[in-house]
Amino acid sequence: MLGQAPAMQDVFRAIGRLSQSHTTVLITGESGTGKELVASALHRHSVRADRPFIAINTAAIPRDLLESELFGHERGAFTGAAGQRRGRFEQADGGTLFLDEIGDMPSELQTRLLRVLSDGQFYRVGGQQPVKVNVRVIAATHQDLESRVQAGLFREDLFHRLNVIRLRLPALRERKEDIPLLMRHFLQKSAKDQGVEAKKLSEAAMQKLSQFPWPGNVRQLENVCHWLTIMAAGNTVDVGDLPPEILNGVPPEVIVNSWAQNLAQTASAALKRGETGIIDGLNATFETTLIEVALNHTGGRRIEAAQLLGWGRNTLTRKIQELGLGLGLGPE
Repeated sequence: MLGQAPAMQDVFRAIGRLSQSHTTVLITGESGTGKELVASALHRHSVRADRPFIAINTAAIPRDLLESELFGHERGAFTGAAGQRRGRFEQADGGTLFLDEIGDMPSELQTRLLRVLSDGQFYRVGGQQPVKVNVRVIAATHQDLESRVQAGLFREDLFHRLNVIRLRLPALRERKEDIPLLMRHFLQKSAKDQGVEAKKLSEAAMQKLSQFPWPGNVRQLENVCHWLTIMAAGNTVDVGDLPPEILNGVPPEVIVNSWAQNLAQTASAALKRGETGIIDGLNATFETTLIEVALNHTGGRRIEAAQLLGWGRNTLTRKIQELGLGLGLGPE
Protein backbone atom coordinates (compact mmCIF):
# COMPACT_ATOMS: atom_id res chain seq x y z
CA MET A 1 0.00 0.00 0.00
CA LEU A 2 1.21 3.45 -0.92
CA GLY A 3 0.02 6.88 0.11
CA GLN A 4 1.26 10.17 1.47
CA ALA A 5 -2.13 11.88 1.69
CA PRO A 6 -3.41 12.62 5.21
CA ALA A 7 -6.36 10.26 4.72
CA MET A 8 -4.02 7.36 3.95
CA GLN A 9 -1.73 8.24 6.83
CA ASP A 10 -4.78 7.87 9.07
CA VAL A 11 -5.32 4.39 7.62
CA PHE A 12 -1.69 3.41 8.25
CA ARG A 13 -1.88 4.66 11.84
CA ALA A 14 -5.07 2.66 12.40
CA ILE A 15 -3.37 -0.50 11.10
CA GLY A 16 -0.55 0.10 13.57
CA ARG A 17 -2.91 0.61 16.51
CA LEU A 18 -4.82 -2.56 15.63
CA SER A 19 -1.68 -4.69 15.32
CA GLN A 20 -1.89 -6.14 18.84
CA SER A 21 -5.66 -6.56 18.81
CA HIS A 22 -7.92 -9.50 18.00
CA THR A 23 -10.87 -7.15 17.44
CA THR A 24 -13.24 -7.59 14.51
CA VAL A 25 -12.77 -4.86 11.88
CA LEU A 26 -15.21 -3.58 9.25
CA ILE A 27 -13.50 -1.99 6.24
CA THR A 28 -15.66 0.29 4.11
CA GLY A 29 -14.91 2.08 0.88
CA GLU A 30 -15.71 2.18 -2.81
CA SER A 31 -14.77 -0.67 -5.12
CA GLY A 32 -11.11 -0.57 -6.07
CA THR A 33 -9.87 1.29 -2.99
CA GLY A 34 -7.79 -1.65 -1.74
CA LYS A 35 -9.90 -3.22 1.00
CA GLU A 36 -8.28 -6.66 0.70
CA LEU A 37 -4.81 -5.10 0.79
CA VAL A 38 -5.70 -3.38 4.06
CA ALA A 39 -7.12 -6.61 5.48
CA SER A 40 -3.92 -8.43 4.53
CA ALA A 41 -1.83 -5.68 6.16
CA LEU A 42 -3.89 -5.92 9.33
CA HIS A 43 -3.12 -9.64 9.41
CA ARG A 44 0.60 -9.30 8.62
CA HIS A 45 1.11 -6.78 11.42
CA SER A 46 -0.93 -8.72 13.97
CA VAL A 47 0.02 -11.41 16.47
CA ARG A 48 -1.64 -13.89 14.08
CA ALA A 49 0.82 -13.15 11.25
CA ASP A 50 2.28 -16.68 11.29
CA ARG A 51 -1.17 -18.23 10.94
CA PRO A 52 -3.37 -18.42 7.79
CA PHE A 53 -4.94 -15.42 6.09
CA ILE A 54 -7.98 -16.67 4.18
CA ALA A 55 -9.94 -14.33 1.89
CA ILE A 56 -13.35 -15.03 0.40
CA ASN A 57 -15.62 -12.81 -1.69
CA THR A 58 -19.12 -13.65 -0.53
CA ALA A 59 -20.66 -12.00 -3.60
CA ALA A 60 -18.66 -14.13 -6.04
CA ILE A 61 -19.87 -17.53 -4.81
CA PRO A 62 -23.37 -18.87 -5.62
CA ARG A 63 -25.54 -18.73 -2.51
CA ASP A 64 -26.22 -22.48 -2.59
CA LEU A 65 -22.46 -23.15 -2.35
CA LEU A 66 -21.51 -20.37 0.05
CA GLU A 67 -22.59 -22.19 3.22
CA SER A 68 -20.38 -25.19 2.43
CA GLU A 69 -17.56 -22.88 1.36
CA LEU A 70 -17.61 -21.07 4.70
CA PHE A 71 -18.43 -23.87 7.12
CA GLY A 72 -17.44 -27.05 5.27
CA HIS A 73 -19.51 -30.21 4.99
CA GLU A 74 -19.63 -33.82 6.08
CA ARG A 75 -19.58 -36.78 3.75
CA GLY A 76 -23.01 -37.35 2.23
CA ALA A 77 -24.33 -33.93 3.32
CA PHE A 78 -25.58 -33.36 -0.23
CA THR A 79 -25.24 -34.84 -3.70
CA GLY A 80 -21.58 -34.85 -4.65
CA ALA A 81 -20.27 -34.57 -1.08
CA ALA A 82 -17.99 -37.62 -1.36
CA GLY A 83 -15.97 -36.77 1.72
CA GLN A 84 -15.59 -34.38 4.61
CA ARG A 85 -14.42 -30.90 3.65
CA ARG A 86 -13.06 -28.17 5.88
CA GLY A 87 -14.56 -24.76 5.23
CA ARG A 88 -12.87 -21.38 5.25
CA PHE A 89 -13.44 -20.89 8.97
CA GLU A 90 -11.54 -24.07 9.80
CA GLN A 91 -8.81 -23.25 7.30
CA ALA A 92 -8.34 -19.87 8.99
CA ASP A 93 -8.22 -21.30 12.53
CA GLY A 94 -5.73 -19.30 14.58
CA GLY A 95 -5.48 -16.70 11.84
CA THR A 96 -7.67 -14.22 9.99
CA LEU A 97 -10.72 -14.69 7.77
CA PHE A 98 -11.44 -11.82 5.37
CA LEU A 99 -15.08 -11.68 4.26
CA ASP A 100 -15.29 -9.33 1.28
CA GLU A 101 -18.61 -7.86 0.10
CA ILE A 102 -20.27 -8.86 3.37
CA GLY A 103 -23.31 -6.75 2.49
CA ASP A 104 -24.28 -9.32 -0.15
CA MET A 105 -24.34 -12.27 2.25
CA PRO A 106 -27.71 -14.12 2.17
CA SER A 107 -29.85 -13.60 5.27
CA GLU A 108 -29.77 -17.28 6.34
CA LEU A 109 -25.98 -17.25 6.38
CA GLN A 110 -25.93 -13.98 8.30
CA THR A 111 -27.52 -15.92 11.17
CA ARG A 112 -24.82 -18.60 11.05
CA LEU A 113 -22.07 -16.00 10.89
CA LEU A 114 -23.52 -14.21 13.90
CA ARG A 115 -23.29 -17.43 15.93
CA VAL A 116 -19.65 -17.97 15.01
CA LEU A 117 -18.81 -14.42 16.04
CA SER A 118 -20.74 -14.85 19.29
CA ASP A 119 -19.73 -18.39 20.31
CA GLY A 120 -16.64 -19.23 18.27
CA GLN A 121 -18.21 -22.43 17.01
CA PHE A 122 -20.37 -23.77 14.18
CA TYR A 123 -21.59 -26.99 12.56
CA ARG A 124 -20.42 -28.24 9.20
CA VAL A 125 -23.19 -28.76 6.67
CA GLY A 126 -24.67 -32.15 7.58
CA GLY A 127 -22.65 -32.25 10.80
CA GLN A 128 -23.80 -33.16 14.31
CA GLN A 129 -20.78 -32.04 16.32
CA PRO A 130 -19.83 -28.39 16.89
CA VAL A 131 -16.49 -27.21 15.53
CA LYS A 132 -14.63 -24.66 17.63
CA VAL A 133 -12.38 -22.09 15.96
CA ASN A 134 -10.26 -19.14 16.98
CA VAL A 135 -10.55 -16.76 14.04
CA ARG A 136 -10.27 -13.02 13.69
CA VAL A 137 -12.90 -11.82 11.23
CA ILE A 138 -12.28 -8.79 9.02
CA ALA A 139 -15.23 -7.86 6.85
CA ALA A 140 -15.46 -5.37 4.00
CA THR A 141 -18.17 -3.75 1.93
CA HIS A 142 -18.69 -0.96 -0.58
CA GLN A 143 -22.33 -0.69 0.48
CA ASP A 144 -24.05 1.41 3.15
CA LEU A 145 -24.77 -1.30 5.72
CA GLU A 146 -26.86 1.01 7.90
CA SER A 147 -29.24 1.53 4.97
CA ARG A 148 -29.39 -2.21 4.34
CA VAL A 149 -30.20 -2.76 8.01
CA GLN A 150 -33.05 -0.24 7.79
CA ALA A 151 -34.31 -1.94 4.62
CA GLY A 152 -34.33 -5.34 6.37
CA LEU A 153 -31.60 -6.72 4.11
CA PHE A 154 -28.92 -7.06 6.78
CA ARG A 155 -29.24 -8.19 10.38
CA GLU A 156 -28.82 -5.35 12.85
CA ASP A 157 -27.22 -7.58 15.48
CA LEU A 158 -24.69 -8.87 12.96
CA PHE A 159 -23.94 -5.32 11.88
CA HIS A 160 -23.09 -4.34 15.44
CA ARG A 161 -20.94 -7.48 15.85
CA LEU A 162 -18.94 -6.54 12.76
CA ASN A 163 -18.85 -2.81 13.36
CA VAL A 164 -16.58 -2.93 16.42
CA ILE A 165 -13.84 -0.97 14.64
CA ARG A 166 -14.69 0.67 11.32
CA LEU A 167 -11.92 1.61 8.93
CA ARG A 168 -12.98 3.76 5.98
CA LEU A 169 -10.74 3.83 2.92
CA PRO A 170 -10.72 7.09 0.94
CA ALA A 171 -11.59 7.15 -2.74
CA LEU A 172 -8.69 8.05 -5.03
CA ARG A 173 -10.33 11.38 -5.90
CA GLU A 174 -10.06 12.25 -2.19
CA ARG A 175 -6.27 11.81 -2.24
CA LYS A 176 -5.22 13.11 -5.63
CA GLU A 177 -1.79 14.05 -4.31
CA ASP A 178 -1.03 10.30 -4.29
CA ILE A 179 -1.73 9.83 -8.02
CA PRO A 180 1.86 10.59 -9.24
CA LEU A 181 3.31 8.20 -6.65
CA LEU A 182 0.85 5.46 -7.58
CA MET A 183 1.35 5.96 -11.32
CA ARG A 184 5.13 5.59 -11.00
CA HIS A 185 4.74 2.51 -8.82
CA PHE A 186 2.32 0.68 -11.11
CA LEU A 187 4.17 1.67 -14.30
CA GLN A 188 7.34 0.16 -12.83
CA LYS A 189 5.46 -2.93 -11.67
CA SER A 190 3.79 -3.43 -15.05
CA ALA A 191 7.08 -2.92 -16.89
CA LYS A 192 8.74 -5.55 -14.70
CA ASP A 193 5.88 -7.97 -15.37
CA GLN A 194 6.21 -7.40 -19.13
CA GLY A 195 10.01 -7.39 -19.14
CA VAL A 196 10.24 -3.92 -20.69
CA GLU A 197 11.49 -0.46 -19.72
CA ALA A 198 9.11 1.51 -17.52
CA LYS A 199 7.17 4.31 -19.22
CA LYS A 200 7.55 7.88 -18.03
CA LEU A 201 4.74 10.43 -17.98
CA SER A 202 5.01 13.91 -19.42
CA GLU A 203 3.96 16.79 -17.18
CA ALA A 204 0.84 17.34 -19.28
CA ALA A 205 -0.12 13.66 -19.11
CA MET A 206 0.34 13.61 -15.35
CA GLN A 207 -1.82 16.72 -15.02
CA LYS A 208 -4.56 15.07 -17.10
CA LEU A 209 -4.40 11.92 -14.98
CA SER A 210 -4.50 13.94 -11.77
CA GLN A 211 -7.68 15.70 -12.92
CA PHE A 212 -9.47 12.46 -13.81
CA PRO A 213 -12.15 11.42 -11.24
CA TRP A 214 -11.08 7.73 -11.15
CA PRO A 215 -14.46 6.08 -10.50
CA GLY A 216 -12.68 2.70 -10.33
CA ASN A 217 -10.13 4.05 -7.85
CA VAL A 218 -6.68 2.45 -7.48
CA ARG A 219 -7.72 -0.69 -9.36
CA GLN A 220 -8.62 1.43 -12.39
CA LEU A 221 -5.35 3.36 -12.11
CA GLU A 222 -3.40 0.09 -12.07
CA ASN A 223 -5.26 -1.10 -15.18
CA VAL A 224 -4.44 2.17 -16.96
CA CYS A 225 -0.75 1.72 -16.13
CA HIS A 226 -0.86 -1.79 -17.57
CA TRP A 227 -2.60 -0.46 -20.70
CA LEU A 228 0.02 2.27 -21.15
CA THR A 229 2.87 -0.22 -20.74
CA ILE A 230 1.51 -2.29 -23.61
CA MET A 231 -0.21 0.23 -25.88
CA ALA A 232 1.77 3.50 -25.62
CA ALA A 233 4.31 3.70 -28.44
CA GLY A 234 7.14 5.75 -26.95
CA ASN A 235 8.98 5.65 -23.66
CA THR A 236 7.46 8.97 -22.62
CA VAL A 237 3.67 9.02 -22.38
CA ASP A 238 2.02 12.24 -23.54
CA VAL A 239 -1.63 13.25 -23.33
CA GLY A 240 -2.44 11.78 -26.74
CA ASP A 241 -1.16 8.38 -25.62
CA LEU A 242 -3.65 8.09 -22.76
CA PRO A 243 -6.53 5.59 -23.08
CA PRO A 244 -9.93 6.81 -24.33
CA GLU A 245 -11.54 6.58 -20.88
CA ILE A 246 -9.08 9.23 -19.65
CA LEU A 247 -9.16 11.44 -22.75
CA ASN A 248 -12.95 11.49 -22.98
CA GLY A 249 -13.31 12.13 -19.27
CA VAL A 250 -17.02 11.31 -19.30
CA PRO A 251 -18.39 10.12 -15.95
CA PRO A 252 -19.85 6.58 -16.22
CA GLU A 253 -23.33 7.68 -15.13
CA VAL A 254 -23.50 10.17 -18.02
CA ILE A 255 -22.66 7.40 -20.46
CA VAL A 256 -25.33 5.12 -18.99
CA ASN A 257 -28.00 7.80 -19.20
CA SER A 258 -27.19 8.94 -22.73
CA TRP A 259 -26.14 5.93 -24.79
CA ALA A 260 -29.67 4.88 -25.80
CA GLN A 261 -30.52 8.46 -26.74
CA ASN A 262 -27.36 8.73 -28.84
CA LEU A 263 -28.18 5.44 -30.57
CA ALA A 264 -31.67 6.69 -31.42
CA GLN A 265 -30.26 9.94 -32.81
CA THR A 266 -27.70 8.07 -34.92
CA ALA A 267 -30.34 5.74 -36.35
CA SER A 268 -32.70 8.63 -37.06
CA ALA A 269 -29.98 10.58 -38.89
CA ALA A 270 -29.11 7.54 -41.01
CA LEU A 271 -32.74 7.06 -42.01
CA LYS A 272 -33.07 10.73 -42.94
CA ARG A 273 -30.10 10.30 -45.26
CA GLY A 274 -31.99 7.50 -46.99
CA GLU A 275 -29.72 4.73 -45.78
CA THR A 276 -30.96 1.14 -45.63
CA GLY A 277 -29.71 -1.90 -43.77
CA ILE A 278 -28.66 0.38 -40.93
CA ILE A 279 -28.66 -2.38 -38.33
CA ASP A 280 -25.58 -3.98 -39.91
CA GLY A 281 -23.61 -0.76 -39.65
CA LEU A 282 -24.79 -0.06 -36.14
CA ASN A 283 -24.00 -3.60 -35.03
CA ALA A 284 -20.45 -3.22 -36.32
CA THR A 285 -20.07 0.08 -34.46
CA PHE A 286 -21.62 -1.41 -31.34
CA GLU A 287 -19.31 -4.44 -31.35
CA THR A 288 -16.24 -2.35 -32.14
CA THR A 289 -16.95 -0.04 -29.22
CA LEU A 290 -17.54 -2.88 -26.76
CA ILE A 291 -14.40 -4.73 -27.88
CA GLU A 292 -12.24 -1.62 -27.50
CA VAL A 293 -13.69 -0.82 -24.08
CA ALA A 294 -13.19 -4.41 -22.87
CA LEU A 295 -9.59 -4.50 -24.12
CA ASN A 296 -8.85 -1.13 -22.51
CA HIS A 297 -10.34 -2.39 -19.25
CA THR A 298 -8.14 -5.51 -19.25
CA GLY A 299 -4.99 -3.78 -20.42
CA GLY A 300 -5.19 -5.51 -23.81
CA ARG A 301 -5.49 -9.04 -22.42
CA ARG A 302 -7.76 -10.83 -24.90
CA ILE A 303 -8.74 -13.83 -22.77
CA GLU A 304 -10.02 -11.60 -19.98
CA ALA A 305 -11.72 -9.24 -22.46
CA ALA A 306 -13.49 -12.18 -24.11
CA GLN A 307 -14.79 -13.32 -20.72
CA LEU A 308 -16.12 -9.83 -19.97
CA LEU A 309 -17.94 -9.81 -23.31
CA GLY A 310 -19.35 -13.30 -22.82
CA TRP A 311 -17.40 -14.73 -25.76
CA GLY A 312 -14.71 -17.33 -26.20
CA ARG A 313 -11.20 -16.17 -27.11
CA ASN A 314 -11.56 -17.47 -30.68
CA THR A 315 -14.79 -15.51 -31.14
CA LEU A 316 -13.09 -12.31 -29.99
CA THR A 317 -10.14 -12.91 -32.32
CA ARG A 318 -12.50 -13.52 -35.25
CA LYS A 319 -14.49 -10.36 -34.47
CA ILE A 320 -11.28 -8.29 -34.30
CA GLN A 321 -10.28 -9.58 -37.73
CA GLU A 322 -13.75 -9.12 -39.25
CA LEU A 323 -14.03 -5.56 -37.98
CA GLY A 324 -10.49 -4.70 -39.07
CA LEU A 325 -9.48 -3.45 -35.65
CA GLY A 326 -5.83 -4.37 -36.05
CA LEU A 327 -5.66 -5.76 -32.52
CA GLY A 328 -5.08 -9.39 -33.33
CA LEU A 329 -1.49 -9.39 -32.06
CA GLY A 330 -2.32 -8.12 -28.59
CA PRO A 331 -1.37 -10.06 -25.46
CA GLU A 332 -3.29 -13.13 -24.44
